[in-house]
Amino acid sequence: MKLSRRTFLHLAAGVAALPALPRIARAQAYPTRPVRLVVGFPPAGGADIVARLIGQSLSERLGQQFIIENRPGAAGNIATEAVVRAPADGYTLLLITVPNVVNATVYDRLNYNFIRDIVPVANIDRVPNVMAINPSVPAKTVAEFIAYAKANPGKINMASGGNGTSQHVAGELFKMMTGITMQHVPYRGAGPALTDLLAGQVQVMFDTISGSVEHIKAGKLRALAVTTATRAQALPDVPTVADVVPGYEASTFHGVGAPRNTPPDIVNKLNREVNAVLAAPGMQERLAELGAAVLPGSPADFGKFIADETEKWAKVVKFAGVKAE
Repeated sequence: MKLSRRTFLHLAAGVAALPALPRIARAQAYPTRPVRLVVGFPPAGGADIVARLIGQSLSERLGQQFIIENRPGAAGNIATEAVVRAPADGYTLLLITVPNVVNATVYDRLNYNFIRDIVPVANIDRVPNVMAINPSVPAKTVAEFIAYAKANPGKINMASGGNGTSQHVAGELFKMMTGITMQHVPYRGAGPALTDLLAGQVQVMFDTISGSVEHIKAGKLRALAVTTATRAQALPDVPTVADVVPGYEASTFHGVGAPRNTPPDIVNKLNREVNAVLAAPGMQERLAELGAAVLPGSPADFGKFIADETEKWAKVVKFAGVKAE
């Protein structure tokens, strides 16, 4: 039987499309069972709250439960390694945070390569930190604080939630860009660090806004500046560090990742759904209450963001000589 050219081309096109059919069907069906979103920090912290907000919305949109699994320890490395070793099928995801881009430089040996082994799925938000001091420090502005620190070497103790945390690296970046000396005092979590800041045992902390904002409003802490390039909605009257230290920018962020080799169609579907969640009425307002600004985009956008943040903080970590405890 001789086929017409039109019939031949029609059949050839149909055959060429066949390999794509299973991928399309898989993406349309996913998820068919519960999905784990692994968080490397304890319940009730900022990362956990963001994960639960996003997970609940994804559950409602996709008709399957997104279970938040807290696996704290080793600055997020325990959770990350668990996801790296999980099947690449879209049913085990990682909540990505600042330590994920810092740990590659802080730790001499890791059992994974974050950029190689975790696929970026979607960014969620960016959260400013705030440079807060105990009121006993005689400084009302960032410029006055820098002058005080230079005139009183050895008198400024800087608290953080531990080596490599956002509070720590934000402070080290400030030291690097201003040339001042501050003694880093790491704590086992931001809560104990904040307690000692309130008590005057330490003098300054680059804490997340959500952790310090109520103490600032109550006058128990003095906010000198926020760490993002623009002012924060939660503290609109507080200037930025960059107003005095041009180019300074530091913040916490949250995003979603998956094991390497997770099918692109599933990654893209998750990305679309996370972006839809971020655009839904009320979500931006809810995140704003936590001091966060949504940061939607493509998987490629998030991949570039991770690469840029990894490079930026590697320079700070090497400058400060930060090593894992």
